[in-house]
Amino acid sequence: MHDPITHALAEDVGPGDLTARYFVENRPASARVFAKEPAVAAGVETAAEVFRRVNPDIQVQVERPSGTHLTPGDTVLKVAGPLPSLLTAERVALNFLQHLSGIATLTSRFVAAAAGTKTRILDTRKTVPGLRLLEKAAVVSGGGTNHRMGLYDMVMVKDNHLASGTSPAQLQEAILRFKKDHPGIRIELEADRMDQVRDFLKMEGVDVILLDNMSLEELREAVRLSSGKTLLEASGGVTLETVGAIAATGVDFISSGALTHSARSIDFSMELL
Repeated sequence: MHDPITHALAEDVGPGDLTARYFVENRPASARVFAKEPAVAAGVETAAEVFRRVNPDIQVQVERPSGTHLTPGDTVLKVAGPLPSLLTAERVALNFLQHLSGIATLTSRFVAAAAGTKTRILDTRKTVPGLRLLEKAAVVSGGGTNHRMGLYDMVMVKDNHLASGTSPAQLQEAILRFKKDHPGIRIELEADRMDQVRDFLKMEGVDVILLDNMSLEELREAVRLSSGKTLLEASGGVTLETVGAIAATGVDFISSGALTHSARSIDFSMELL
């Protein structure tokens, strides 16, 4: 199983931290890691593990766990141990913390924009290779909900899957065959036209219909046609400015790749005490 912490330390530290080895006094020290701007914390526990991996003698105390709303100056971690080890771990720990907190913070803004509706905010598979589990955990820290983790835990039949000319009858047959073999796994079908929505609503075994790049009027019509029979997910072109209006149409989910691929890193720092 891929271990992102091991990989991150290997690429940064390599065979050893030359600066810490030759230019830093080997003495006990303590430090704190703190936020320099408002944020929702994520990856705090991952950052803590980075310090432990660099040197098991480092004592780590989590002050504010993932999911905590931070103000500038709030301490998330306190660490104590050999000074060279603290400095070796600093950048990798901060890299995880700032990236994952950026995802949690952006997610929390999307969730807030959809407040007052039943709509849940979903992530996508648009993640940094090797960091998916951490990034999806950050989405949850920000109040969002995870979509499928990968190609193995949910079926999503998109336009490219149907490009070969699969007929509605063939699609229905495949759905029933899959449900027989995998009764506990959801099936989601992508629709970018209202006639597809009508066809999919007539099919047996469809759990979710993805409404791709549809107008607000089309989304409201899809909600009316479904009447709760099938869950509906809106996607495509979702921004902080549009997510509230999309949620107000009554869809069950709104998915956005921006949560993971466009989140700005949050500024954190480590200072010696």
